[in-house]
Amino acid sequence: MVQRGTVGKFEVIFEPEDAGGYHVYCALLKGCHSFGKTKAEARKNIAEAIELWLESAQELGLSIPEHEVVEVARK
Repeated sequence: MVQRGTVGKFEVIFEPEDAGGYHVYCALLKGCHSFGKTKAEARKNIAEAIELWLESAQELGLSIPEHEVVEVARK
């Protein structure tokens, strides 16, 4: 049995579609997109897409891009 652990947390962006459902993507991982009829389904689908992206990157010897959070203050 394969054991899974948390690799990291990835920010995802949900965009409501005009025809219904949600387009969701992880901006950090180029080309990592998915869709769901509900937000919950989209969240589940993007988690799977991220797992597949990470597996492919590992097989190809690619690293996860560096990222950080920048705070912006409004005056």
